Amino acid sequence: MDFKEKVLQVIAEVCEDDVVKEEHDLDIFEAGLIDSFATVELLVQFEEQLDINVPITEFDRDTWNTPNAIVDRLNELK
Repeated sequence: MDFKEKVLQVIAEVCEDDVVKEEHDLDIFEAGLIDSFATVELLVQFEEQLDINVPITEFDRDTWNTPNAIVDRLNELK
C-alpha cells in the first residue's frame, strides 16, 4: 500500500465512508463526512498510523478539506 492509499484509508476510517477513496476532490466538511470532533480524531490517527504529527494549529479547514489536499499536506510534513 503506497502512502496515498494509507492516507485515504485513515480518512475513510474516520469519516466512516469509503467515498473518499474514490472522490479525491470531495470537500469532506461540506459533504458532512467530518466535523470538529472527527478532525481531532483524524489528526490522532495520522500520528498513530502514519507517524506524522500534525499540530492542530497547522490544521486549516480550507486547506485540509479534500482527500487530495490532505495527502499533499501530509507529504509536506513527513
